Amino acid sequence: MTAIKVRFAPSPTGRLHVGNLRTALVNYLFARKTGGQFMLRIDDTDTERSSAAFEDDIRADLEWMGMGWDCEDRQSLRLERYDAALATLIAAGRAYACYETPEELSLKRKAQLSAGKPPVYDRTGLKLSDDEKAKFEAQGRRPHWRFLLNDAEVSWHDMVRGDVAYHMSSLSDPVLMREDGRVIYTMASVVDDIDHGITHILRGEDHVTNSAAQIQLFEALGANAPTMGHLALLAGADGEGLSKRLGSLSIGELRQSEIEPSAIASVLARIGTADPVEAKLHMAQIIAGFDITRFGRATAKFDPAELQKINAQIIQEMPFELVAARLEEIGVKGDALFWETVRGNIMKLGEAKIWWDICTSEITPIIDANNVTNAAAALLPQGDLDASIWKGWTTAIAAETGVKGKGLFMPLRLALTGVEAGPELAPLLGLIGRERVLKRLQGVAA
Repeated sequence: MTAIKVRFAPSPTGRLHVGNLRTALVNYLFARKTGGQFMLRIDDTDTERSSAAFEDDIRADLEWMGMGWDCEDRQSLRLERYDAALATLIAAGRAYACYETPEELSLKRKAQLSAGKPPVYDRTGLKLSDDEKAKFEAQGRRPHWRFLLNDAEVSWHDMVRGDVAYHMSSLSDPVLMREDGRVIYTMASVVDDIDHGITHILRGEDHVTNSAAQIQLFEALGANAPTMGHLALLAGADGEGLSKRLGSLSIGELRQSEIEPSAIASVLARIGTADPVEAKLHMAQIIAGFDITRFGRATAKFDPAELQKINAQIIQEMPFELVAARLEEIGVKGDALFWETVRGNIMKLGEAKIWWDICTSEITPIIDANNVTNAAAALLPQGDLDASIWKGWTTAIAAETGVKGKGLFMPLRLALTGVEAGPELAPLLGLIGRERVLKRLQGVAA
């Protein structure tokens, strides 16, 4: 049985966003679940827009996500291979030269649409005589090259969409090479997939018609097309197409806003499937729960609010040893007790710094009920404080003041933390310290 091999092929013309990261993630999870290989292929033939900086960002984002790749290549190193493939197609009568300018092609399309016809290329280039071609060449025109589609139905069993069929008469012969000699994705991708031994192609449903033409191109180059799978594109929570802002939400932006990579992976691995999104702390758990057959044709809804919720769940599950170094980096010197006390009340790891500062830095206490805070100060046990004194202390305060429930606990919270909500107060006592607790109960900034 042939080993499975998939690829993620980004163009280094911008940052990864949630849409193309989802494609990368599905390929990565499929490879890892099946014991196959995950390839990174840099599609950098667009020299005008490609940049090393964007490529570095893409690599950094994949590594941050924990999505390591097994092998890599780049299209800019394979230009001679594409020229050779074009020569093969020309010799086989499956590629032909066309001399229309972009403006002339645009006019043809407009005329066809005005006449109520589909804007399919009319194969003028295929009908040119040698003399006509020579005349264009003498004028300084250089040809672009098109692939001659067979007038037949192309069908395949799609891993996501089921049985798919397209009749090629409804498609224009795709351009393979521009007049300036730059290869087009349609051919470069097929040549790469053949040479790299790609067995499965998983990508967005916007490539379905492209795949139909590429299947013929695989065959024309003497290869079998890989197994195809086309994922429904992402939409917003309301089912509408993603707005420009949301659609361009980069992984770098999510990282800067303190979204955990495991939260992103947990959401993107499940939206578009029949399974509920579940918070998974480790990539191994996400891999174990991945099943490509669970993806359907229904719109995949990406909801930033759901991502925030999953992120909070993951933060609240994280053990101290997993976050200790990161807490240190943001100036939190707390131990496991501190982390376990505050993690249930934060949605992002950086918010732990808020509670560290409340416990260890000066705040202005809020005195809401003097009778409660005065009694609390007078009844505060001697010596070091910890959670064990809480029950006896608050029982004594209640007996002294006759105040119970929220009327007792809210004034204590406001005085000790300066805010109305947060972690349990009992374990915070030792973190705040007896001297600071006493001053705050007395209404003194401490």
